[in-house]
Amino acid sequence: MRRPRPRTDPRTLIEIAVQAAILLGTALFPAVASAGSAADVQEPRDLWTGAMHGQTPKTLGGAVVVDLAGVEALMAEKPLLLDVGPAGRKPENLPSDRLWLPTHRSIPNAVWMPGAGAAPLDAAREQLFYDRISELVHGNKAKPIVVFCRSDCWGGWNAGKRLVTKGYTSIRWFPAGIDGWQDQHETAEVKPDSDWGTGPIR
Repeated sequence: MRRPRPRTDPRTLIEIAVQAAILLGTALFPAVASAGSAADVQEPRDLWTGAMHGQTPKTLGGAVVVDLAGVEALMAEKPLLLDVGPAGRKPENLPSDRLWLPTHRSIPNAVWMPGAGAAPLDAAREQLFYDRISELVHGNKAKPIVVFCRSDCWGGWNAGKRLVTKGYTSIRWFPAGIDGWQDQHETAEVKPDSDWGTGPIR
C-alpha cells in the first residue's frame, strides 16, 4: 500500500510565502529607491526643454556646483547673484476688481530675471539675457556669478549652461536655491530686473 503524503500545515505555507516576499522586496528596494534619484539624472547635451520643476543633475559642465556654505564663502567676492525663478501666476479665481500684487523673495541683493532659465527662449529674448548679464558684470567674464531659482528647478541649470557656452568662467550653480538659502538666512523682496521685465511664465 502507498503511504499517504504528510499534509503541510497551511500556516507554514503562508509563513514561507511571506518570508519569500520580504526577501524579494529587500533585494529590489535599493534599485527602486535609487531609480529617478538625482544621481541618475544625466546632463543633457544642450539646454533642458522639459518641465522646469523636477530632479536635476548633480553636475553642470564648465561650472562649479555649490551648496549653502559655498555661497556664503563666495559673498566676500561680491558675486552677481542671479535669480531666474519664474514670476508668480495671477490666481484664476481672483476677482477682476482686486489688485494683484505678487511678491518675490530671494537672496538679498539678487538680480531677478524671471524666466531666464526657460528653454527655448526666442532669439531676441535670449540675446537680451546675454546683453544684460554682460552689463551687470561690466564685460568681465571671470566675475563670479551664482545662478539659482528654487530647489528641483532646471531654470538655474539652464541659465548657468547658457553662460558657460558664452565663455563665462566663474559660474556657480546653487541647486538648493532660495529654499536652501532661507533655511539659514533671511530673504528679501526683490523686483524683476528693469531691463529684463517679467519674461515668460513657465
